Amino acid sequence: MLEFYFSYCGVLKRLRSGALGGEMDRLAKHFFTLGYKRATAKIYLSRIARFSQFAATRCGPMPIHQDVVDSYLCTFTRDSPRIGAVSALGHALRVAPERFIASVPSVDADPDAPLLASFSDYLRRVRGLEPKTREGVLLGGRRFLDWFRHHHPGQDLKALAAEHVLAAVEHRLSLSATSGTRTAATSHVRTFLRFLCWAGHHDQDLAAVVPRTPHWRLAHLPPRLAWDDVRRAIDAIGATTPVDIRDRAVLLLLATTGVRNGELRAIQLQDIDWRAGEIFVRRTKGKRDRVAPLLEETGAALADYILRARVACFEARTEAVAAWRDRTRAGRRCASSAPQPATQLVRQRRPINEVADLLGHQSINTTALYVKVATSQLAEVALPFRGGVA
Repeated sequence: MLEFYFSYCGVLKRLRSGALGGEMDRLAKHFFTLGYKRATAKIYLSRIARFSQFAATRCGPMPIHQDVVDSYLCTFTRDSPRIGAVSALGHALRVAPERFIASVPSVDADPDAPLLASFSDYLRRVRGLEPKTREGVLLGGRRFLDWFRHHHPGQDLKALAAEHVLAAVEHRLSLSATSGTRTAATSHVRTFLRFLCWAGHHDQDLAAVVPRTPHWRLAHLPPRLAWDDVRRAIDAIGATTPVDIRDRAVLLLLATTGVRNGELRAIQLQDIDWRAGEIFVRRTKGKRDRVAPLLEETGAALADYILRARVACFEARTEAVAAWRDRTRAGRRCASSAPQPATQLVRQRRPINEVADLLGHQSINTTALYVKVATSQLAEVALPFRGGVA
C-alpha cells in the first residue's frame, strides 16, 4: 500500500527499515481508509518513518517503550513540529498498539489546543468556512502562536502589540516564495487577530496592523500541457489488463470533461447519463452541482472499464487518479496543469461563457485566466505600432 503514496525504491526501503517498518503498509492503508488527502497522508507517513528510524537505534526490534517516545519528542525545540509528531504517533498507536509498551502522550497537552479548537469552531460557525479552507487558516493561526511563544515566552496574548504583529508577519513573509502564499499568510493572520478580539482574548483588533501584500491574479500564464502530449500519454496505455483499461478511462475523463481530482472520485454510476452523453458532477469547488459532457471516446472507455475491468475494491478509483500522475512524464506534468478542456476550447475560439460553464466557474473573471494561453488570437487584436515598421 505504500506504493500508492511513494514511488522511489530508495524511499520505500527507508520507510520499511525502521522499528515500525513492518507496520508502514498497514499505516498507509489506515490513512487511505480514513480518506486523508494524498499529500497529508504522505506527511504523516514521513513523520512516523522518522520516529521509526529513531526508535530503531534505541530499542531495535523490541516493543517501543514510553521513554523512547519521550526522548524523541524532546528533540523538537518548537511546539508545532512536536504536536505534528504526537498526532502521527497517535495514528501509529491505534494501528499497531502491540508495538508500544505505553501509550503515546495526548496532543491535548498542548497549552494552545483549547484556543485553536475555539478558533476552528469560530471559522466553522461564524465564518462558515469549508473544512479545507479552515485547515489552511488554522495552520496560519498556529504558526502565529508558535512565533509569539518562541519570541515572547511566558507572555499572555493580551500583551500582544502592533510591533509583535509586524515582526511575526515579516518573519512569515520571508518564508513565502510567491505572491499567492504571501497574500494567504497575511490573510490568515488577520483572521486570527480578528478572532482574538471577537473572543475577548485581546482588547484591540490588531488585524488593521497587518500590511497588505500585492497579488495580481492574471499576472501569470496558467500551467498547461499541449493536447498532443496528452494524446500521446493516453495512447501509450494499452487495453490488455484491467488496470490499463481503468487508467485509460480516468485519463480521458480528466482530459475531456474538466473535472477535478476530488470531483472525479465522487462520481457514482447513477451520475452518468449514457443516453444524453452527460456526467452529473456533485458538490464542486464552487459548491454548485454541474453537468459535464461525456464524449463518445470517453464514454466508450468508461463503459469498457465498468463492464470488463471494474474490481470490487474501494481503492480502485483513487488508485486510478494516482496513475494519472505516475504513469508517464506527461501525466505527472498534466496532474498539476490547468484543466485541458479549458485551454482547448479557448484555442478553438469557443465563447468564454462556454468554458466557464464547463469548469463550473461562477465568475467570468475566473475563467479569463485561460484566455491568456491563446497567444495567436491575442496577437490578432493587438493595435498596430503608430511609428510603422522600423
